[in-house]
Amino acid sequence: MLTPANAPVAHDPYAVLRLPDFRRLVSARVLFTVASQIQGVVVGWQIYELTNNPLALGLIGLAEAIPSITVSLYAGHVADSVPRKRIIIPAMLVLLLCSVSLFLLTKPAGMALFAGKGVLAFPLYVVMLYVVLFVSGIARGFLGPAVFSFMPQLLPDRSLLSNAVTWNSSSWQAAAVLGPAIGGLLFAKQGKAFAYGVDAVLMLISLLLFLSIASRPLPPREGERLSLGESVLSGVKFIFNNQIVLAALSLDLFAVLFGGAVALLPIFAKDILHTGPDGLGYLRAAPAVGSVLMAVWLTYSPMRRGAGRKLLWAVAGFGLATIGFALSRNLVLSLFLLFLTGVFDSVSVIVRSTLIHTYTPEYMKGRVSAVNNIFIGSSNEIGGFESGAAAKLMGTVTSVVFGGLMTLLVVGITAWKADKLRGLETGTK
Repeated sequence: MLTPANAPVAHDPYAVLRLPDFRRLVSARVLFTVASQIQGVVVGWQIYELTNNPLALGLIGLAEAIPSITVSLYAGHVADSVPRKRIIIPAMLVLLLCSVSLFLLTKPAGMALFAGKGVLAFPLYVVMLYVVLFVSGIARGFLGPAVFSFMPQLLPDRSLLSNAVTWNSSSWQAAAVLGPAIGGLLFAKQGKAFAYGVDAVLMLISLLLFLSIASRPLPPREGERLSLGESVLSGVKFIFNNQIVLAALSLDLFAVLFGGAVALLPIFAKDILHTGPDGLGYLRAAPAVGSVLMAVWLTYSPMRRGAGRKLLWAVAGFGLATIGFALSRNLVLSLFLLFLTGVFDSVSVIVRSTLIHTYTPEYMKGRVSAVNNIFIGSSNEIGGFESGAAAKLMGTVTSVVFGGLMTLLVVGITAWKADKLRGLETGTK
């Protein structure tokens, strides 16, 4: 019979939510994510409405990805060299200004100011929308590594890391559920100016929450003495020397790059499923509904066995659900298949995040997170460009089917080559 001294400790799914600063961080990320999702729905519909061009949708992603990728490695170095809160606050200020700019561009004065013929076949007004997105991409490039590496510093005990990663992911997914639906409804019922206004207000509240979190000093660098160039590249070297982390990142990279249909949802909503901005909001929200439900399930039932194999099956399921969505002509079926992509994606996100946090030293997390952002964060935007370009060349449906098939091919190659990932039992050491 077990005694109190050696009895197992019950799993507390709410452990990290009892920490005030962690709650503030999660709340700030939720509001920031909702604001970003509202912005994404509105600007996507707005640009497609103005251009009726699938490539224009793809360029939305490229406008954000190019600056984000350009600054990411340096941003990771900065996140490991400067207290992380000192990076988060200026980045959030820039993002707030971008949201306000989008709001002002919807006003008659803003529209009249940029009513010229345009640049490279796009109206000048559309070009200005891309400029705002470009600036926001720079800010996101600095914000991502800083927030990623700041989060573990709010935990008093490393044993809370898995619980923190799961809540961090599930709260983000919950925000991703609310954001597109809110954005679509606000746009449909109140117009784009009102929706952009809500976006700006939520960005402001998020900034205030980040300001309320106490700053933390940088973790000790444990004797690390590197030049600027060596420091910037050290995150890349770390990942490429760790087969498990590299394989997990590669799976997500190619799944998002080839298998994502999010950038093309305005086309599916308007031309294939024949719904409006509110329907687009539901389509954007469906993957996140699946993601958050799976994340909540994993909060209460953490993955303890066969994590590597489950990751491979989850990415394969993502590819199959993407193919099914491309072939669907029924709104309800399309929503369900997008829901499944979110379920499978949630497993991948949580396993990947846990692996990076577990295997990366605290003093390197900014630089490793920067590489992660290039692999995953920017692949969302580059994947959007790939989707738009492929849709222009192949047709919308064919391009998404092709992307799903490529995802399945990547899973097969990874399962064959990455034996350590295939044999991984848990995401913790």
